Amino acid sequence: MTIQTVSLNKSHGGVQGVYRHASAETGTDMTFSVYVPPHRDGAKLPVVWYLSGLTCTHANVTEKGEFRAACAELGLIFVAPDTSPRGEKVPGDPAGAYDFGLGAGFYVDATQEPFARNYRMWSYVTEELPKLVAAHFPVDAGRQSILGHSMGGHGALTAALRHPDRYRAASVFAPIVAPSQVPWGIKALGGYLSDNRQAWRKHDAVALIEDGAKFSDLLVDYGDADTFLAEQLRPELLKGACEKANIPLTLRRQGGYDHSYFFISTFMSDHLRWHAARLKA
Repeated sequence: MTIQTVSLNKSHGGVQGVYRHASAETGTDMTFSVYVPPHRDGAKLPVVWYLSGLTCTHANVTEKGEFRAACAELGLIFVAPDTSPRGEKVPGDPAGAYDFGLGAGFYVDATQEPFARNYRMWSYVTEELPKLVAAHFPVDAGRQSILGHSMGGHGALTAALRHPDRYRAASVFAPIVAPSQVPWGIKALGGYLSDNRQAWRKHDAVALIEDGAKFSDLLVDYGDADTFLAEQLRPELLKGACEKANIPLTLRRQGGYDHSYFFISTFMSDHLRWHAARLKA
């Protein structure tokens, strides 16, 4: 479980690092970032996992997320993995589309060829990377939470619903809440998991809730100027599912905001404070 340090930068008294390692799950080198806030020697800190959206790498949130000041104040480690495996031999979309293949792993373990060998992002972000991070950074494994944006919002919701005892908090920005019902998700789940829609349900937050999954409470922000809102995101489906299942949901419509990191960075500190309150309880 060795890692290579790509870069280190001091920020807000802590250290922002970028690292690379050989992944057994994806069969490729994977790059991720970790921010460790200032802390006393020997301390174990709560960790927030951040899952990014379509086309992103670890770098998008690391460079534009504006999370470090809040993490330094609150004592939170912030981990951001990539969104898919990468490399010359890793298959992408044959048509070169942005919403499938490279940069669009959808946080599933693919079962369809030619993607099954490398596209194992579910196991990577929920099993392999947490073990690696725990071995190299001062994390408290009993205090974890998860956060995500768009496709990463889908990943964060499904991770929380499938591992409610692992994550103390889950919040998302502009998530794809029901991939089985929207074009992005139908393309990705069909391409990675076959046309067996029953197999899709464990990677669909609304379907998981319908099938009995629970979580303590959820925070969701979306912008009413988001061009993907009506066709791809459909937060009203999550609201309806949570209401039927009696899952506490704070769903906030933010006026004038779009799908970009201008939106995410505006509310990032608010989300991290929400996480910190649950991680330190």
